Amino acid sequence: MTTVQTSVYEPLTEPKAVSLAVRLGLFRDGAPLLCREIGDGNLNLVFHIVDQETKQGVIIKQALPYAKVVGESWPLTLKRAVIESNALRTFASYVPQYVPKVYYSDESLAITVMEDLSRLQIARKGLIEGKTYPLLSQHIGEFVAKTAFYTSDFGMNQQEKKKLAQSFVNPELCKITEDLVFTDPFFDHETNNFEDELRPDVEALWRDDRLHLEAAKLKRKFLTEADVLLHGDLHTGSIFVSADETKVIDPEFAFYGPIGFDLGQFFANLLLNALSRPELERQPLFDHIDRTWDVFASVFSTLWRTESVETYAATPGLLEDVLRHAFIDAVGFAGCEVIRRTIGLAHVADLDGIEHKDERLVAKRHALRLGRRLIIERAELTGTDGFRRLLAETKQ
Repeated sequence: MTTVQTSVYEPLTEPKAVSLAVRLGLFRDGAPLLCREIGDGNLNLVFHIVDQETKQGVIIKQALPYAKVVGESWPLTLKRAVIESNALRTFASYVPQYVPKVYYSDESLAITVMEDLSRLQIARKGLIEGKTYPLLSQHIGEFVAKTAFYTSDFGMNQQEKKKLAQSFVNPELCKITEDLVFTDPFFDHETNNFEDELRPDVEALWRDDRLHLEAAKLKRKFLTEADVLLHGDLHTGSIFVSADETKVIDPEFAFYGPIGFDLGQFFANLLLNALSRPELERQPLFDHIDRTWDVFASVFSTLWRTESVETYAATPGLLEDVLRHAFIDAVGFAGCEVIRRTIGLAHVADLDGIEHKDERLVAKRHALRLGRRLIIERAELTGTDGFRRLLAETKQ
């Protein structure tokens, strides 16, 4: 990967994106190129450039200095583009099969040029369509296990880990998570966004001191525990997938944090999809949750036993303690994500796309009850079957 610093920042346009691709020699001379801006997220411009004859393509992603969902009144650091390209490079050193190739980056212009994944589909969209993706959970379980272990104090020299952690200090993007996931949805905050019919349910959450205490504990973990290098935003919209291939994208929220966070984000978004389905169609989502945890625990345990650099790794019970706390935290983080995706600033199409309003409101009320129980009862769950149980118990 080539990283450079060039001129003063300016947002790309489609013609400028094509000019950059040509200047970098990414296409043959005279190739008939088609460029479209395809970004549907809140923070970036994304250009898809394709040679119309060979169908060869690339993606050019540029960070914006503000959040598109709000506008220029919400400024954002451009350093997140460097964080993203460095995270992709770091992840590729452990699991190259699960991340896109990075061809070029420019720190000044906040640009990353990477592999075209248009042969794949965003997991959220496919799951909404009812696709199952049989290898998705196996791949994500392995991705999280290997990136977590190899960037932890057990998988790398502790002093080198501290240096790596310094390079992923990401305060601006972490602040978004601290606010939008762990704080704003639990209080009457202007960023919240929900239907008027949900107000009684939402206000009950705002008055729930028990819930606030447990959410505060989870936020503290997010703020203070620098266990592993996290993706930081591992939802189903950040994963490209097919029947036999998985690619994790958009790690601009990457930072050193608690080991259970990425797992919790992924679990939550599978649960949100399950909530959007009829009960008889939810089993594939439960299977994915089961498989993700099983693969994560198995791969992480094997690496611990065979490659750990920490003397205490051989101590009986330590691995089990690490895994147990990772699972408990993942359950709680999942609960926070379920609630914030229901009533916070950024929703998900799984719920918002439910056509009939009454059914949509039923699903969202269910989500709020489920999220609350996941947060409060996280230490009581002994395995992933607890997700099924709580989903059933919170139905009304």
